[in-house]
Amino acid sequence: MSSETLLYIILAGILSLGLALFQYFTKKKSMSRINMLFSFLRFLTVFSVLLLIINPSFDQVKVSVEKPNLVVAIDNSSSVKHLKQEKALLDFVESIKSNKEIQTKFNINYYSFGVNLKSSDSITFSDKQTNISKAFTQLNQIYKQTTSPTVLITDGNQTFGNDYQFTSNTYKQPIYPIILGDTITYIDLKIQQFNVNKYAFLKNKFPVEAILVYNGNKSIKSQFVVKSGNTTLYSKAINFSKNDNSEVINFTLPANRVGVGNYRATLVPLESEKNKINNTKNFAVEVINQKTKIAIVSDFLHPDIGALKKSIESNEQRSVSIVNPKNIINKFNDFQLIILYQPNNTFNTIIDRLDSEKRNRFVIIGPKTSLSFINRVSKDYSHTITDQTEDYLPELNINYSPFIIDDIDFESLPPLISNYGEVKFNIPFESILNKNVNGVSTNEPLLSTFETNGKREAVLFGENIWQWRAQSYINEKSFNGFDNFIGKLIQYLATSKQKSRLNIDYQSFYNGSGNIIIKAEFFDKNYIFDTRESLNITITDKISKEKKTFPFILKNNNYQVDLSSLPPSEYSFTVRATNENISKSGGFQILEYNVEQQFLNADVTKLQQLATNSSGSSYFIANTENVISDLLRDNRYVPIQKSSKNTIPLIDWKYLLAVITLSLGLEWFLRKYNGLI
Repeated sequence: MSSETLLYIILAGILSLGLALFQYFTKKKSMSRINMLFSFLRFLTVFSVLLLIINPSFDQVKVSVEKPNLVVAIDNSSSVKHLKQEKALLDFVESIKSNKEIQTKFNINYYSFGVNLKSSDSITFSDKQTNISKAFTQLNQIYKQTTSPTVLITDGNQTFGNDYQFTSNTYKQPIYPIILGDTITYIDLKIQQFNVNKYAFLKNKFPVEAILVYNGNKSIKSQFVVKSGNTTLYSKAINFSKNDNSEVINFTLPANRVGVGNYRATLVPLESEKNKINNTKNFAVEVINQKTKIAIVSDFLHPDIGALKKSIESNEQRSVSIVNPKNIINKFNDFQLIILYQPNNTFNTIIDRLDSEKRNRFVIIGPKTSLSFINRVSKDYSHTITDQTEDYLPELNINYSPFIIDDIDFESLPPLISNYGEVKFNIPFESILNKNVNGVSTNEPLLSTFETNGKREAVLFGENIWQWRAQSYINEKSFNGFDNFIGKLIQYLATSKQKSRLNIDYQSFYNGSGNIIIKAEFFDKNYIFDTRESLNITITDKISKEKKTFPFILKNNNYQVDLSSLPPSEYSFTVRATNENISKSGGFQILEYNVEQQFLNADVTKLQQLATNSSGSSYFIANTENVISDLLRDNRYVPIQKSSKNTIPLIDWKYLLAVITLSLGLEWFLRKYNGLI
């Protein structure tokens, strides 16, 4: 409290006392007890009111002791169990829990990780993949502003994600890897990598690349064989030595039958091999009849065109050609879908041909589009001409019904440049995305689709969609989200199937190590997304004939079911709506492959490098007696005394209001009682 405020309080006390004495004692020669009480109550009232006007503040200081955190991150992947290290891991975790000195010095937090990080010390060794770098990214968000040494209990075998040995660049905590495994080198043959396209075309041959690796000191011979069922399709003798310990094989296989073809590649194991699982790789290729050819028509170059081409061709079933409006007419029938990029008067012949043949199309309208031309040739919609542009953010319409749309975090995508003005549709349409300006929805379409006269059309009212693809990569470290979004739009436009109330999104085959998620959408009779329906999927194993039923869970703007627990096999399924007689059927295969079983040793080098880079230390699981003592002796991890000062103004002290109320009420009551009122 400042000296100036203290002076005001003293003056307030003198003034309050003077007013009280003036009223009750100036005309009296003696002090009666009742007048003294009245004076005191009046003094208390006036002084309290003046205190509220002055409003002095008081500093409240709280002192607390904050212990450092000890983060224990435990590998929950199946590779730990495959290396037979699960008992040693659980014993070490139990030793931390039972150590009273560690409990006293640290706040201990337990996490398990595989695909994702979870706050739990419940270990099942069931995760099918490991992403150590993602675990550190998530831990960094929690412990960024604290002292939190991290004990990492793992074999160091990461199946996907960024290289974790450089995690210390972002995760500024000392890391103590507990290495599950040993440094013993075993003789091992394995298929290190297998590259094959997901699709092939009937009567063609598809390329296959296999990278074979040998770990050992002796010269050995083996055989590389690829089979389909019991039929051998490819075979080659392989020779390895200590110095010549890898080989890349490139070959082709025939695509003779439409559908999913299953294959098994085997590098014949040696009798002395410890791990023979990594000698085999199952793979599948879907053979299709023809490739969808798509034309992007534009009379100028723009990054959007390249981004669309990359996204569409990410699916091997599709090919894209970039053509000029003057050159497409001669090869018009070569394409199943035409994309018109910012059309103008030079597109007149193309649009006439599309209209006469009732062909599907995708129109992109931007600042370089001739709106007068669009308004003249289009019978379905028109755009107000203002010669002004505006930046519009995308807003997902969760009630869009023609096909399933995954939210690729549209709110984080940059705005598109669009022509300012109202868009008027003359026919019913559905918007995938609406325009949003500075967080305010305009209910104007940004990306819409409609069906009329037997044809389908999509219209995007914006330029610079290439920035969406770039931002999608920044968000997810992958183009897959954006590419799948464009792929579904292209698939919808390239077919002529009628709208369905029940839509299913699934793949024809899945790798056994990945998540198997099937998505569904259900719409009411007005084609509005119905969240009240209950969907169930009945799965039938075609080999064992076993049937299982799973419920769909409503998540975001679709229904989902996780079938990752199913073993590798070939399945058929039927999705049914509980309240209505609507169902859809399909089938898929799960390939036998467990990436976590491909490892023979712990990745000691990376874990030791991780410890060095983060100013920590590494320990083998068999020699962990020093890790606890090292943590206890390290002077970097000491309790921190923190003080927090909170300034409280008197006006927030509610008891003062009670004092004023009580003193005024008591004075009035006593004056009334003594006949002074």
